[in-house]
Amino acid sequence: MIKKKVPSAVEALKGVESGMTLMLGGFGLCGIPENSIARLVALGVKDLTCISNNAGVDDFGLGLLLQNHQIKKMISSYVGENDEFERQMLSGELEVDLIPQGSLAERCRAAQAGVPAFYTPAGYGTEVGEGKESREFNGKMHILEHAFDADFAFVKAWKGDEAGNLIFKGTARNFNPVMCGAARITVAEVEELVPAGELDPNAIHIPGIFVQRIYQGERYEKRIEQRTVRKPA
Repeated sequence: MIKKKVPSAVEALKGVESGMTLMLGGFGLCGIPENSIARLVALGVKDLTCISNNAGVDDFGLGLLLQNHQIKKMISSYVGENDEFERQMLSGELEVDLIPQGSLAERCRAAQAGVPAFYTPAGYGTEVGEGKESREFNGKMHILEHAFDADFAFVKAWKGDEAGNLIFKGTARNFNPVMCGAARITVAEVEELVPAGELDPNAIHIPGIFVQRIYQGERYEKRIEQRTVRKPA
């Protein structure tokens, strides 16, 4: 069996260069590849196109890459918790492609499955559909969306083994699974890495065939993106 384990993020991110297109899993601050992002910051690569549901917050997640002006373009569905993102977008420093969340997920899944494009009703008749091919199915108009074309996909899982099999936990089982195998190289960081054969096959969410490199991450902060508390009585 092929062992895909690498000792650290340093080895896992070999080959990442400026100008590349990267997928990054997570939803809000849940399930984001924190260690891989920290390594991207340290590498100092520039002009990145990042595909992610959101852009983190100002001082965490993708917000760290934004602070360093390492991202040229963001492809996301929600960016409301990041002031620096808003500033760069409004000033024209950052290219932004906002697309419906379902379309974002499906464009990842299509790339994973090797499907080049698909039709969806989401966005028809809005700015999202401008300039895109449209077609009617069962009396309803749809627009043509293309699968993403990414160089690397960085995902975060709860457990994994040295063969690349992954188990996600809770909300982290969001964009991470559909990004696995959706890029030329998929890098998985896990909270716990075990030898191949130790995971229950019935519990595995993503088989190792979709993962090229895997490593055990360190020091996960598990931040809360937004906390709302009730005023004391």
